[in-house]
Amino acid sequence: MRSFSARLIGWQEHAGRRDLPWQNTRDAYRIWISEIMLQQTQVATVMPYYRRFLDVFPDVQSLAAASIEAVLRLWSGLGYYRRAHLLHRAAQEIVGRHGGAFPRDAATLATLPGIGRSTAAAIAAFAYGERGAILDGNVKRVLARHQGVEGHAADPAVLRALWARAEELLPRAEIEPYTQALMDLGAMVCLRSTPDCARCPVAADCVAWRENRIDELPLTRPRQPLPQREVAVLLIERGGEILLERRPPIGIWAGLWSLPEVACANDVTAYCRDRFGAEVAAGVALMPIDHGFTHFRLRLTPLPCSIAYWPTRVEDSGHSACVWLPLPEATSAALPAPIKKLLRSLATQQATV
Repeated sequence: MRSFSARLIGWQEHAGRRDLPWQNTRDAYRIWISEIMLQQTQVATVMPYYRRFLDVFPDVQSLAAASIEAVLRLWSGLGYYRRAHLLHRAAQEIVGRHGGAFPRDAATLATLPGIGRSTAAAIAAFAYGERGAILDGNVKRVLARHQGVEGHAADPAVLRALWARAEELLPRAEIEPYTQALMDLGAMVCLRSTPDCARCPVAADCVAWRENRIDELPLTRPRQPLPQREVAVLLIERGGEILLERRPPIGIWAGLWSLPEVACANDVTAYCRDRFGAEVAAGVALMPIDHGFTHFRLRLTPLPCSIAYWPTRVEDSGHSACVWLPLPEATSAALPAPIKKLLRSLATQQATV
């Protein structure tokens, strides 16, 4: 029987993904952008964002020179916004500490913000042909099944075992097609709930397949019901413009623009009085919007508001983190996905009135 790596590389040649926009390049910058965007995000979702991002930031120098707001605006809707903050910081570090030259080895890449061991190895493999193991979520599943690694992949001992297996299985050459094949196998064949074992090039010696334990490996912890949080978001309009407020630099949607937020409709008057020195009342709530995060679900209730009094300029009260924008322009700001969707819907409704 041919080796694990040889079978994977052979399979990749005729069945793997070969036409993705970040393939067939040795540009470490472009590979890096794709690897960060693909973290916890599907390929189909990433592709248009990837193209738009590179249209605006074609190299690390342009990304480093940009404002974080410009970066977040292009990232808006892709989710996991901490990635964008770390991407921007890493670009500035590459320019500031490395003279704008992209690091050429995994060890140095792994010192940059947002680049862990597996991502660094993937970039180094695709850009420079450097030999190194990867271990993203899909690869953990592939190796746990094929090698029969017991336990939950998040447990330190199990993780060490998976890294050891990943290192042992590395081929001495052809690291780029092998790395891509391993990624593709996890994304296309060795799926979490419906693996297509008949298509798997390494099924013959897969422990999970041989022992009929596909559903047992890797071990998954029972899913707990996600807690739900509820907030109201304020639609405060004045003269055809809507009020946006920048979110804090930490927490969900860090640094993005959004709508002012309160716990419930009863808090609107007091909040606007204390926050803006304004007299505002909440109207009839619109249909709630449900949005999922990794650890909780968020229900947003949009509240159209009426203004009895508002200071001439919200900035006059020292609130530089707030801005009035025409509704069509606001939809292009760096907004969380559910807020962007809400404002686009409102803009469409207004345009048809």
